[in-house]
Formats: sequence, structure tokens, C-alpha cells
Amino acid sequence: MKIRPEEVAKVAKLARLRLDDDSLEAFAGQMDGILAYMETLGAVDTDGVEPLYSPVLHETPLRDDVAVKACARDRILANAPATDGQFFIVPKIV
Repeated sequence: MKIRPEEVAKVAKLARLRLDDDSLEAFAGQMDGILAYMETLGAVDTDGVEPLYSPVLHETPLRDDVAVKACARDRILANAPATDGQFFIVPKIV
């Protein structure tokens, strides 16, 4: 499957990116290389190969799931430039 610059342009538009024609051509070529590599990986015979879920052999230690008292709201809000007593007040953006 060959990636065309028009397809790269469509994805760039969806991502709100502006790309010039040279970049579209370059990215199309790079994506072609990625897809070719994926096809190579897809052709590898993996029958009888055990799935590798993690390259790390040890387990991650978990902490006990115990409720702890969090910081008091007034201590947290004391660092804010503006509050209404319960919540942060932030500038309206929209």
C-alpha cells in the first residue's frame, strides 16, 4: 500500500498541522517505509512463539490499597491566586 501526499495532507488537516508540499512528500515516503516494515513483521512466522507481555522478568510491587487523608482543602487553596472558598477561580478563556 502506497501512501500518497494527499492522504498525508488529509491527516495533517485533521491534526490542524500546516505542511508544505516538500513535507507532504517526505512524510508520505516515511510512512511508506513504516508500512513496508510492518508488512515484513507480518510475514514473520510466529507459530509456537510464546507471547512476550513484558521484557522485565520481575513483578512490579504494589502498595496496599489504603485510604489516606489528603491535604486539607484550605491549605491547597491558600496557594491559589483566586478562590471562592471551595474552588479555584481561573480566567474565562472562551
